[in-house]
Amino acid sequence: MKKIVKRVLYTLLVLVAIIVVFGLILAYLPTESKITNKGITAEQAAVLRQNYTGPHNLLKTTDGETLFLRRWNPDTITPAKKGIAVLIFHGFTAYSGPYAMAGEPISKGGYTVFGLDYRGHGLSGGNRGDSPGKDRWIADLSESVKYIKGLGFTKVIVLGHSLGVASAICAADAVPNDIAGLILLSGAYEGRKGLSKPIPFFKQAKILASSIVRPSYPAVEYYRDGMTVSKDTLFNFRYTLRFLTMLDVKKLRLPATMNVPVLVGVGDKDELFAIDKVRDFYNLIPGNQKTFLIMKNATHAKISRENWEEVVAWLDKTFKS
Repeated sequence: MKKIVKRVLYTLLVLVAIIVVFGLILAYLPTESKITNKGITAEQAAVLRQNYTGPHNLLKTTDGETLFLRRWNPDTITPAKKGIAVLIFHGFTAYSGPYAMAGEPISKGGYTVFGLDYRGHGLSGGNRGDSPGKDRWIADLSESVKYIKGLGFTKVIVLGHSLGVASAICAADAVPNDIAGLILLSGAYEGRKGLSKPIPFFKQAKILASSIVRPSYPAVEYYRDGMTVSKDTLFNFRYTLRFLTMLDVKKLRLPATMNVPVLVGVGDKDELFAIDKVRDFYNLIPGNQKTFLIMKNATHAKISRENWEEVVAWLDKTFKS
């Protein structure tokens, strides 16, 4: 009987050892990349941040990380707009730089505009494509809102685009009294069908093994057929599994008691979200101060100056003195 038990235990130990070794091999096994843009390291981002000379602010978070806030200042500030700031939360893979498409026309409309680089993105500090977890992610967002209020802006309007829509909802849940309005563009609870192909089993196993052995390693490459891969190395196309799974986007909701002006918009040529799905999202927004905007000839990431001028017109009408 003892010999049988020993054999069983020995067999189990061998199996465990094989699984561990196989997992380690999977975790460190190189995989073919479809993305030529390799991005930058956190150290390189720190150097670029130090050398950046354009208008910007640096926020030190409560856990000691540095977040970068790009800034677009209006040429002239009228008294009615002096205390208003627009804070942009960017989309997946991006950072604040490409949102000059929004920052420039909105600042030309007389508003001070800020663009946050999320932790691990753009010129902010932190491991690339990563976040320690949901609580820290939300803390970064809410601290950025409070930071801008601390600069003397009495009204902060959060503009979220794509992933930024989820970010804006998280911030509104965390600090509802610090947000005067929301602009939610190109986002919904459900995307178009067939955008992404199923991940092969072996690749899934490799991602899981790598994420268990080294959770801070960006093991997941973001790629879909037809996607434009920017050559700008501040774009990020690789993420950790814990970043991608920290939020259940379909469960995100604005506080039921929140009743601030909300503009929801989508391009009529958006390739990721259909207009009817964005309208479904719009219908779930509480309050009686909401507006739905269909942006003509706008795709998911390419929104024209004319579209942004519509956003400025909404700001002027909604937040007039």
